[in-house]
Amino acid sequence: MTSALEIPRLVIAGMASGVGKTTVTVGLCRALRARGLSVAVFKCGPDYLDPTYHERAAGRPCHNLDGWMMGRAAATATFARASAHADVALVEGMMGLFDGASPTGDEGSTAEMAKWLDAPVLLVVDASGMARSIAALVGGFAAFDPGLRVAGVVANRAGSRGHVDLLGQAQRMPPMFGGLTKDGALGFPERHLGLRTAERDVVPDAVLDGWGARVAEAIDLDALLTLARSAPPLPAPEMPAVAAAAAAAPARCRIGLAFDDAFHFYYEDNLCRLEALGADLVRFSPSRDARLPDVDGLYIGGGYPEVHAATLAANSAMREAVAGFARSGRPIYAECGGLMYLAQAIRGLDGRTHPMVGLLPGTAVMSDRLEALGYVEVETREPSPFGPAGLRFRGHQFRYSRLEGGDVAAGAYTIRRRWGGEVTREGFRTGSVLGSYVHAHWASNPLVAQGFVARCAAGRQA
Repeated sequence: MTSALEIPRLVIAGMASGVGKTTVTVGLCRALRARGLSVAVFKCGPDYLDPTYHERAAGRPCHNLDGWMMGRAAATATFARASAHADVALVEGMMGLFDGASPTGDEGSTAEMAKWLDAPVLLVVDASGMARSIAALVGGFAAFDPGLRVAGVVANRAGSRGHVDLLGQAQRMPPMFGGLTKDGALGFPERHLGLRTAERDVVPDAVLDGWGARVAEAIDLDALLTLARSAPPLPAPEMPAVAAAAAAAPARCRIGLAFDDAFHFYYEDNLCRLEALGADLVRFSPSRDARLPDVDGLYIGGGYPEVHAATLAANSAMREAVAGFARSGRPIYAECGGLMYLAQAIRGLDGRTHPMVGLLPGTAVMSDRLEALGYVEVETREPSPFGPAGLRFRGHQFRYSRLEGGDVAAGAYTIRRRWGGEVTREGFRTGSVLGSYVHAHWASNPLVAQGFVARCAAGRQA
């Protein structure tokens, strides 16, 4: 990319988690599309669930932008690539505006990403039970970091249109662009990992369209577009050498991508890296398909295998196909839910145990509380489908299960937690199979994606 990037853009941030950022973002996507605009959409942080709503609402893939896992160069390059040919870009923040990987700095926060993208911030406020206090709260957020432009406010969960008008009188600068009142009929369903994924049978188009109509009615879209267009041109991002060299890579291999109701947690950027390196990604369903496609490697991501454990167990043909694929020496990489699927079994909260593929030791046991949460730094301790020992990359854990009966001490990874710095061993490697609870982001080390594609391609050439 040789010229500056000119793309109207907004970062949609919150005072905290749960204030309605996703609702506002989804509604804006639908309302702007109804005007005939193409909307590129992004999500700050390691979240897999909100992006499923964004993708449905915008009609194009949602890309995660995570400052801590990706770094500035990769994050801005991803933004530039994914916003190409769009009329406007919306970036939903994570947690509160200033919350991230550090309690004392903006590392990994929405604020950091807004500064990297030189984007105005639209602050979403949960205004339930609030009147003039909105001005004090917004004033504090707007003044906290002089390097950040908090340029507008949207109130959410107001009690009535009159309440929205009252809030608008109290909140003068930065201006309020409108507000949404409570509407339980349009609520998004949740379960133990957060929002349920936005399949059409769970979240009908009518719900997304409903929020689009409400946003179009209650929020000043013309003023918001003017604000988005006030974002200055961005310097052309420096494309990493690996990505630039791989951009014209010929087809080298085929990688089977597990994708169905049980497995669908993938960072879009990871998939784009594999494709840029010459991998043809072929989707298959461990729940429904009886055979694997003709592929050279398997990538089994996270999701909800515990919810669909009985169905996965009943599909013995696929379980045997995956086991046979491993016996052939071809590479398999599995993370979190994928690790659970490759284990001996999954035991649910109801105490029932369902047999799985059996390639990795132990039983994945569901818990009624979080077993791990947070960023980690990983170093491979032995050769793996990613390449030689000593590869380092970053990732994130968020899980309600643990592996029991496996030899955790002999882990394929050494992981260091971002919070507290605790060092433990994790992950399993058996022959050509690698499984871990860590959701890896390969922007932190492009050699990982390179190594996996090279390993898959070597099998095709043999």
